[in-house]
Amino acid sequence: MSTNERLFNPAHAFEHPVTCWVTVGLVIALAISPLIIRFLAATGRVSDAHRQELWIRWRSWLIMTPLLIGPILLGAAWTILGVGILSLLCYREYSRATGLFREKVISLTIVLGIILITLSTFDNWYRLFMALTPLTIVMILTVALFADRPKGYIQRTALGVLGFVLFGHGLGHLGHLANDDNYRPLILMVLVSAEMNDIFAYLAGKTFGRIPLCPHTSPKKTVAGSLGGLILTTALVMFLGQYVFEGTVLAHWYHLLTLGIVISVVGQLGDLMFSSIKRDLGIKDFDVTIPGHGGLLDRFDSIVPIAAVVFHYVNYFVGVGSDEPVRIWSTFT
Repeated sequence: MSTNERLFNPAHAFEHPVTCWVTVGLVIALAISPLIIRFLAATGRVSDAHRQELWIRWRSWLIMTPLLIGPILLGAAWTILGVGILSLLCYREYSRATGLFREKVISLTIVLGIILITLSTFDNWYRLFMALTPLTIVMILTVALFADRPKGYIQRTALGVLGFVLFGHGLGHLGHLANDDNYRPLILMVLVSAEMNDIFAYLAGKTFGRIPLCPHTSPKKTVAGSLGGLILTTALVMFLGQYVFEGTVLAHWYHLLTLGIVISVVGQLGDLMFSSIKRDLGIKDFDVTIPGHGGLLDRFDSIVPIAAVVFHYVNYFVGVGSDEPVRIWSTFT
């Protein structure tokens, strides 16, 4: 596949079986969800309030699903752009929740860093992509000096550095996966496994949960839920991964097992990490962007650390975009 086809041509969208399975699976799940909700309501298994919440969540997924998979199917360029926009929106929620948005110069530096991360990804310039993180951190520490306010300097810059590392550097890896020729099934596997990890843990916790995992951080999470999420997510990654990585060393069972465990554990830690931030700030949700879910960060919190971990695991063993041209658009040497 040529670079232009990978970036802009949706003609190859359904060539890989995993892409077909995930897309069809999501359509079927959205189609049968109303029947399940009606069944639960008719049998008295859910209260009226819970039933209304389930309908709200279903309607939100009707909008979110095409917004998530649409850019992936259309082409890598749209995927990279979508991740860049998601990064900016997630930083917006974070900055408003922490009050960092009041520090205009720091926020502007972070936004510029996220934009540059997106552009370097679009250019498949991995060296610049990695260099932008320490460079942006230095810029955050530097521009904060010009306010000449030593009081609170550590807090302002620490919040800024954390924000960029999470939403510029961390989420940026999800976009950089689009530089791989096999990016569609790979990114879909990451997104589906991250979301199903939450669902598996929730169902296992509801069914078997007794012992709380981190009661002060996330009271509803249980040890049984965490273990259930770990086992089922690992099985899902091992099933999908054998097709995603077919013909490579990562298709071996021990790599798939490791990758599944890593995705589940890191995803759960990411969830707890953002729960800790919310508890520290004294808020329930980061925003009300998504009805029934809260903000974007409340829905996609686990993907932030998963994206970076999966990228580097795959890149170490088989490379990400190693067969693609480097610095596609930049002309200077």
